[in-house]
Amino acid sequence: MKGIESATLNYFDTFIEVADDCPALAASIPEPRGEKKTMPLLQYQMIGNHPYKYTQEDVLFETYADHKEIPAVDRPVERQKFFSKGQACLRASSLGKRYGWGVHCNADGKVALYAIESEEYKRLANDSNLKHTKAMRSKRA
Repeated sequence: MKGIESATLNYFDTFIEVADDCPALAASIPEPRGEKKTMPLLQYQMIGNHPYKYTQEDVLFETYADHKEIPAVDRPVERQKFFSKGQACLRASSLGKRYGWGVHCNADGKVALYAIESEEYKRLANDSNLKHTKAMRSKRA
């Protein structure tokens, strides 16, 4: 099945292209804000350091939990609470809206990042076997 499967936020066989209004011509790594890592930086590190290891849901929750400094022992319960409410998917991440990263979700729902200027990004963007969607625009059309 292509796209999002029911009862999960994970995408399968999908390429999330950068937003139409993304200012980046080349991908860049998000910067920390002072001593604190930002959500885009946490997401970049988790996906970029471990391509195709985590699902979108893993990335969304673990980066949230790291940002909020939730202890590991509390994470299983906190994960259930987190997903009991509506959550924005990686289409809303600044990685694709501002920093120039496309997100490929494989058949198992595991994610990897591809820089907008890369040949692999171009190949994925033109792959007719994948479902295609774009990161959300930052501004209204």
